[in-house]
Amino acid sequence: MPGKAAARLAVQLSDLPAVRGRAPWAGHEYVRGWGVFGLPFGSGHVLALRVFPESDFGPYRTVWHRDPAGRWSIHVDGPQLDTACPRYYGPACHYTGYARIGLSWQGPATLRVSMDSPALEWTLSATSTWLLDVLNTISAAMPLPTWRRPSLVRARERLASALGLGQLRLTGTMPSGHTGTLMPARMYYIDDSHATLDGADLGRPARLSANPSIGEVTLPARGILATGQAMWRILDPAEYERTRSLTAGIR
Repeated sequence: MPGKAAARLAVQLSDLPAVRGRAPWAGHEYVRGWGVFGLPFGSGHVLALRVFPESDFGPYRTVWHRDPAGRWSIHVDGPQLDTACPRYYGPACHYTGYARIGLSWQGPATLRVSMDSPALEWTLSATSTWLLDVLNTISAAMPLPTWRRPSLVRARERLASALGLGQLRLTGTMPSGHTGTLMPARMYYIDDSHATLDGADLGRPARLSANPSIGEVTLPARGILATGQAMWRILDPAEYERTRSLTAGIR
């Protein structure tokens, strides 16, 4: 069973409006949406999904893949690579490129993800517990300024460890050099998933003893679906304004 809160995910996350906005913090750029924070498989593969209908530059979707050799790829369904996840994580990737990414909800908390190249078929089911529901309610209600207090960010990281996510770091420097904060508002476990990539079965979801990482950024040691946002300090104000101007008419 998905749990009381997770059972509403399909309704809550379907057809979110596209918004081209500005970060709530001055001097920062942002994304807001949801996705699979990370999902390790026993085969050594790791998948992640980002669905960001809201950002400074326009909406996009990405699928991340780490192979057993540790090589990361990010596949972008969006107008530009440099306004999606490769903007922050591209320097740590073996490959970044474009793909068509499809999403369809097969039930209240069961998602099907498809991608054309490489060919991905991925289904996952999110679940929650009464404790996770309580913590999610508290987390979502916490004021945004609490993410600027290092002690409260560390407290969130310790809580994530207690939930089985390992040594997660929510603030730090991205492979691109941007410094920022990942701000999950609600999290749900993913213990049931099946994926094939170019016909190869990736195996069963796993809990890892060490967190997977991309550059210095750690991902959860177990499968997690999360909603929330992230903000990064603008690295080059002139580049930021130029890129924002160039993407003004893109939807």
